[in-house]
Amino acid sequence: MHFFRRHRVRFLAAVVAFVFGGCANSPSKTANPQIPVTTSTAQLRSGDTLTVALQGVPDPTTSTVQIDEQGLISLPFIGPVVATGTGTAELSQRIRETYITKKFYRTLEVAVSVTERYIYVGGEVQRPGRVVWSPDLTVAKAIQSAGGFTLYAKETAVSLIREKNAYPIDVKLAQRNPAEDPRLMPGDSLQVPRSPF
Repeated sequence: MHFFRRHRVRFLAAVVAFVFGGCANSPSKTANPQIPVTTSTAQLRSGDTLTVALQGVPDPTTSTVQIDEQGLISLPFIGPVVATGTGTAELSQRIRETYITKKFYRTLEVAVSVTERYIYVGGEVQRPGRVVWSPDLTVAKAIQSAGGFTLYAKETAVSLIREKNAYPIDVKLAQRNPAEDPRLMPGDSLQVPRSPF
């Protein structure tokens, strides 16, 4: 009887040591996820602000327009034109052909340029809203541009939303290690949740 009891105690001690040893050695989060870059930054997106110049016509004009949520811009005489998913050269050609097809002009030159592109920061930051995008903009820099976190922010669980997919970002880790601070693309958004504590 003592033999079985002694072996049962040893077995239970081994199980407890294995379970708690495994918990102690489980890795903590040491890396943010790799976020796929699926669309070129050259492609236009909703929210981009554009300058559209019509030249080589009797009444040259320059318009500043913003691509709406449906991916459209609206121009004098021809109305809505699809702008997202293209580059500026392709959009220039599309606008030119639309004016000519609708017989407003026989010939014209169209120049489209991007003036400002944005990312969006929401949730527990001091100044939620749009932040002007630049090629070196990262998650931590965007949070700083939005005034930094509020006292209630859960800094280790920020959602980066890109093309309808969400990725959890530990911004504290990103601040400690710049290699873990993902670069943002135009149209990205960050959502900072509220900490339950």
